[in-house]
Amino acid sequence: MGELTAEAVVDRMVPREPQVSPDGRWVVFVNAPAGHPGERPVSGLWVGPADGSELPRHLAPSAAEDREPRWSPDSSWVYFLSDRAERGKRQLYRVDPDGGEPEELTDRRAGVTACAPMPDGSVVLVAPEEKAAAADPRVRVVRSPSADAVAAGPADAPPTWDTVDPPDRLWLLDPRTRTVHPLGDFGARHVVEAAARPDGHTVAVLTWSVADREPGRFDPGLDLVDPATGARQDLGVPAHEAGSLTWWRDDAGWHLAYLGVTPPGLIGGNAVFDADGHRNLTAGMSVCPIELAASGDGSLLALFAEGLDTTIRRLDPAAGTFTELLLATGSLHDLSAGGGRVAVVGSTATEPDAVHCGPPGGPLTRLGEPPLRGIRWGSQERLSYRAEDGLELDGLLVLPPGRTRADGPFPLVTLVHGGPYDRWADRFQLNWFRCGQWLAAAGLAVFLPNMRGGMGHGHAFAASVAGDVGGAEFTDLLTGIDLLVEAGVADEERLGIGGGSHGGFVAAWAVTQTDRFQAAVVNAGVIDWPLLAATGEHGRFDAALGGRENSPIEYAANIRTPVLILHGEGDTNVPLSQAELLHHALGDRPHEFVVYPRENHSLRERAHQLDCLHRTRAWFSHLLA
Repeated sequence: MGELTAEAVVDRMVPREPQVSPDGRWVVFVNAPAGHPGERPVSGLWVGPADGSELPRHLAPSAAEDREPRWSPDSSWVYFLSDRAERGKRQLYRVDPDGGEPEELTDRRAGVTACAPMPDGSVVLVAPEEKAAAADPRVRVVRSPSADAVAAGPADAPPTWDTVDPPDRLWLLDPRTRTVHPLGDFGARHVVEAAARPDGHTVAVLTWSVADREPGRFDPGLDLVDPATGARQDLGVPAHEAGSLTWWRDDAGWHLAYLGVTPPGLIGGNAVFDADGHRNLTAGMSVCPIELAASGDGSLLALFAEGLDTTIRRLDPAAGTFTELLLATGSLHDLSAGGGRVAVVGSTATEPDAVHCGPPGGPLTRLGEPPLRGIRWGSQERLSYRAEDGLELDGLLVLPPGRTRADGPFPLVTLVHGGPYDRWADRFQLNWFRCGQWLAAAGLAVFLPNMRGGMGHGHAFAASVAGDVGGAEFTDLLTGIDLLVEAGVADEERLGIGGGSHGGFVAAWAVTQTDRFQAAVVNAGVIDWPLLAATGEHGRFDAALGGRENSPIEYAANIRTPVLILHGEGDTNVPLSQAELLHHALGDRPHEFVVYPRENHSLRERAHQLDCLHRTRAWFSHLLA
C-alpha cells in the first residue's frame, strides 16, 4: 500500500454540481483539482450515462474554469459558464452533450454570474450592468450619505453604498439572435438568485439591498417576474440567509420553496420555507435541511443533515411533512433530479467525494472509478456521548493507519469545524484543512467533535450558542477529550487543538482557558467579536454570537501554548486584522504567523494548500512527539 502525500491531497479531482438531464439519461458535473494550479481556478465538465454503464468523459476540454452546468428543458443542450475566452470573466456557452465545440452565447464586458434556461429556448441571465465593467476592480469606495444628501432626503432614508461589487441585474437572452434585454425593475437592489418555474411563465428572484456584505446590511427581498412583460410581484421579506429557490407543485398548482434561517433570531438551524406567507415547513424537526431540488415530476426533494449521516426526503403536500426516501451513511451534497433519478456528490468514511446517481430512494450508483486507490487509510470510528448537562452529542475518531484503540494512548489532535453551524459528517476526512487522514498518517489520533451550535440536530441545538460561544460548546469539546483520555485512546500529556473560522475561534479560546493543550493551530480564527461585527461580512450574525466577554483577545495574556496562526491576506469574512491582534498579543511567546497572499477565507491556490498541510502536520508532530 502507498503512503499519503500532500500532493495527492491537493491534486485529487473533486466533483461538484452534478446535474441530471430532464430525461434522466445523462449526468453532467464539474471536476476540478482541490487546489488551483495557479492564481486562477481550472475546472472542466464531465458527462456520462446516468445508469453508470460507461465512464464519464470530458466535455469540451479547455485550460480554463468551466462551471455551473445547466440542462435545457428538452435535454438537448448543456449550458455552462466559462472564462475560456478571457480568464477571470465568465461568459455563457452551450454544448451538445454528445461533444463538439461549445458555442459562445454572450460577450459581455462585465461577464455573467448565473443562468436559467427556459422552456421556450430563451435563457434568464444574472449579470452586472455593462457600464459597471469600466470601474477599476482594485479601487474600493464605500460612501455613506453626505450631509447634504441626508438633509435633502427623507429623515428615515437608509444609507447608500458604492462597493467593489456592482449589483447584478436580471436579463433575458435569445440564443438565436444573441440579443439581451433587461428583465424586471429592481431599482438599486442586487439580484442574488433566479429560478425559472418549469412551465416558463414566471421567474422567482432573490435580491439583496447591496451587492456585498460590507455595510453589514444585505436585507433580502423575494419577487416573481413575468418573463413576457417584466411585471414584478413582491412576495414580501424572506427569512434570513434565504437561498436555494425551488419550484414544486401539487393539485392546487405551483409553489415556491426556499431555505433560510429558522426564526426567531439570527442564530439557528436552517428551515424550509413556503414563499407564500414564508411559512416554516420543517418546524419542530430535529434534523436540518441542507439543500432543495425539484424532482422533475413536480414534487419537492431535500437533503437533510441527520447527526453524522444524510437523508433524501420528499415533501408530502397533504401531511405537510418530509418523508424519508434514503438514508446515506456519511455526507451527500449538490442534489439534482430529473427523469426519475437523482444525482449527488457523496462521501463515506472510506470513500472520497464521488458523483452518484439512481432513484431517489436508492440504490445510488457511483459514476466513475473510485479516487485515491492504493493508499493506507486510518480507521474512522463514530462516537456518541453526553455533555455535562445530558445533551446527546456525536463525533468521529480517526486513528493512524493499521492501529487500533489497543495501541493507545496516542497523541490526540482535536479539530473543530467552522460555522458554528456546520458539522463533521461520517465522510472521508481529507482536504487542505479538514485533514483528519493527513494527520493520522503521521501517527496522530484525530478527534472531530460535533458540539452544540452545529448542524444535524435541529434548531434548538444550533441556536443554543447564541451570545454564548466558548461556553457550553467548549465544555462539550472537553467532555469528549476526557472520555478519550479515560478510555486510553488519548495521551493527556500530548493534546493539540486546531480549527478554521469558528473552529479557529474555539482553538484560540481553548488556549486562553486552559494549559491542557501542547499545540494549537488557529486558521482564520475570530479573536475579537466586536471588531469582527464591525469589519466582517456577517456583522449582524457575528454580533449575535459573541461579545467582548467571549473574545480570546481579552484573555490572551493567559496563553502558554505554542500557536500557529494561518490567515488569508484578503479574507473578507474574518479579516486579517483578527490574526494580527493575536500575533501582537502573543509578543515573544512561542508562535508562528503565516499570511497567504491573494487568499480569502479559504485557501484555494495549490502552493498554499501544500504549505498549510506540511506546516500544520509538522507543528503538531513536533510539539506532540
